[in-house]
Amino acid sequence: MYPMILKPALKDYIWGGQRLKTEFHKQCDYTKLAESWELSCHKDGLSIINNGELQGKSLLDYINSDRQNILGTKCEKFDYFPILIKLIDAKDNLSIQVHPDDEYALKNEGQYGKNEMWYVIDANPDSFIYYGFNRDISPDEFKERIENNSFLEILNKVKVKKGDTFFIESGTIHAIGSGILLAEVQQSSNLTYRVYDYNRLGNDGRPRELHVDKAAKVINFSKKVLSEFNSSIDDEYNKLKLITSCDYFRTYKIAVNNAINLQTNGETFHCLVNLEGKLNIKIDASVTEMKKGQTVFIPANLEKYEVEGNGELLFITV
Repeated sequence: MYPMILKPALKDYIWGGQRLKTEFHKQCDYTKLAESWELSCHKDGLSIINNGELQGKSLLDYINSDRQNILGTKCEKFDYFPILIKLIDAKDNLSIQVHPDDEYALKNEGQYGKNEMWYVIDANPDSFIYYGFNRDISPDEFKERIENNSFLEILNKVKVKKGDTFFIESGTIHAIGSGILLAEVQQSSNLTYRVYDYNRLGNDGRPRELHVDKAAKVINFSKKVLSEFNSSIDDEYNKLKLITSCDYFRTYKIAVNNAINLQTNGETFHCLVNLEGKLNIKIDASVTEMKKGQTVFIPANLEKYEVEGNGELLFITV
């Protein structure tokens, strides 16, 4: 058992840029690099273990070899690996979209729905997201606005800055705007209903598919108001800054200045995403170097470890 550096699956969607290459050292030949799936057991982009005796093995295969000990007791309620973690470079606007909840997705799509959170790593001064509607609307108005190209007028536009955190509940219409670099923690799902795409063409030269009728069945059409997350919520890691908590994952932001001790106690796996600086993960005499842009998986049965150095990371668990 050891801290596992993960090799991500990379995605070249049309709205991507270069920052995941230049700032987070992702290596590929893509002209546009939009997403780096840092930790994924999803069939559309599996993470690969990139160090130690298990190098070259997929994280999914490793977990399936001893699921209970690797994921811990808190994951027994899930019949699948529950989370997917991404780094996202939105050089251009993403499409306006929505994700269904588990009940609808399992019944109609044969897969899980999607709740997600965004942590803004960096953003241009004028960058914004779309987050829900700015007033209550009806399903009929929703479709009419898309047809007459006035859809953006009814969306809730929210300016963003570095360090902002947003929880995107399933059923919430949303989009990342241009000039934003962020980390996304989500359910392990790749199910998206796209409803508006600025009349863009995809890589194949054709308009990208929209899913308006499906989206209308799952969207929350009520006005969406941003709510502050209660970071004082009781939690076993109360020495850290908890920035999101839901039924599927908890996300913390950690500023490492010198050293911090963490422990799984066999209860749950940990995932560390290095956003800034050079860090070392120490277990007794063993040291694993963690560079900026790298993601590390800590099995539940590793129990205790230390992170030392100076940097900033996201710490994700269930």
